[in-house]
Amino acid sequence: MALPHAAAAPHIAVMADSTASLLSLTVNGEARSFPGPLTVAGLLVALDLPGPKVAVERNLEIVPKSAYATLRLENGDRLEIVHFIGGGDAVPADDDPWEVAGRRFRSRLLVGTGKYKDLEETAAAIAASGAEIVTVAVRRVNLSDPSAPMLQDYVPPDRYTYLPNTAGCHTAEEAVRTLRLAREAGGWDLVKLEVLGPPPHLYPDMAETLRAAEVLVRDGFKVMVYCADDPVAAKRLEEMGCVAIMPLGAPIGSGLGIQNRVTISLIIEQAKVPVLVDAGVGTASDAAIAMELGCDAVLLNSAIAHARDPIRMARAMAEAVRAGRNAYLAGRMPRRVTADPSSPLAGLI
Repeated sequence: MALPHAAAAPHIAVMADSTASLLSLTVNGEARSFPGPLTVAGLLVALDLPGPKVAVERNLEIVPKSAYATLRLENGDRLEIVHFIGGGDAVPADDDPWEVAGRRFRSRLLVGTGKYKDLEETAAAIAASGAEIVTVAVRRVNLSDPSAPMLQDYVPPDRYTYLPNTAGCHTAEEAVRTLRLAREAGGWDLVKLEVLGPPPHLYPDMAETLRAAEVLVRDGFKVMVYCADDPVAAKRLEEMGCVAIMPLGAPIGSGLGIQNRVTISLIIEQAKVPVLVDAGVGTASDAAIAMELGCDAVLLNSAIAHARDPIRMARAMAEAVRAGRNAYLAGRMPRRVTADPSSPLAGLI
């Protein structure tokens, strides 16, 4: 009777080993089990995800791509896997380039990549705008459909400069973590920082913005920073090392246009780095006004994406930015409170 019992023992041991080899992981907030042992690279293969297009965070620590093949995962690890999303021929730009963080661009219109009906429309609108810089949000990869198209497939980063942003972040810690992941995903160090207050206004939280900017600048990021139209706060951000100041024209997505021309003018007058109006632009005349004030560029998204014809509006915005810039360079006529006839009065009948 002892013999059958002894023969069964190895079978029990094998089953125990098989059970122990399963790894329990939390991936993008979902509890999942995988056969082990497993490296990060193996996990991406199991999920059918493209390693070069994603960034991986393990237990709040970013995993360098160089470590994907060697870093073994352990039971209970929490992983975040993220990528970039969108939140005709390009319109020719005037030969009037501008620079930010040592990089030169011809187009003074920057556009977002979100809110369009699909990625095809996103790509077409961006092409029509002539923009060279596009903002991109960092979001979790869709694990249920890893073959879903990615923004990079439609708005290629070898053609456009990606500007990762911190859309949706409400604390300095969230913003810093997001941009560190963005740098790992694509290697970009030129970033847009925004830290927002609560809804419904989503006004810039300047205390959290200043905290985040200090950490990011120290980490070697080149920070373009979204901020309130406050000349004091704007100057402080510049002195901290931010490479561009981006005061709001009006609350995000409001389409109200430039509400405080005086404060934006004060920010421009004192700045030694580029100033861009960001948020609140609703139509082409708003973009032209921003440029007439002396802004170096304009960043917008909703005004194009929410237009009835986004492609046509993208072209209109490109033309408005160029027109406003030319008007600023030309120098407007002085304002006066009395009339001054344009026709000479000499020889009047």
